[in-house]
Amino acid sequence: MIDDVTTQLRRGVVEFCVLGFLSARPMYGWELSSALIERGLIASIGTLYPLLGRLRDRSLIATFEQQGASSPSPAGGDDGAAPPSGGPTRKYYRLTQEGESHLAAFRTQWGPFTKNVTEILEKGLEP
Repeated sequence: MIDDVTTQLRRGVVEFCVLGFLSARPMYGWELSSALIERGLIASIGTLYPLLGRLRDRSLIATFEQQGASSPSPAGGDDGAAPPSGGPTRKYYRLTQEGESHLAAFRTQWGPFTKNVTEILEKGLEP
């Protein structure tokens, strides 16, 4: 029963966790999946890519490709410069302006929501 609850909780927040990671900097898929798996938010990389596709379809994230192991450009590589040579070409994901707004709206609701749930679970109906 608890596993079902955990699964439901993960489904409800993993989208926002992805947006939260991408608010810090662009990341490529394997990097994102490792961070989410490490925190117990997804079971495998196979569950991440459909989610990324849905976020991209909703214009909350955008992709760009970059070669090598250097840090991605926060602007998304749209400056026309040639990518650095080196490692394999990777598809990076970055937050769009719509994604930033979506995440900001969630952040304003998350604090009060979790506070209320915590109070109910700890105190029940006590005033």
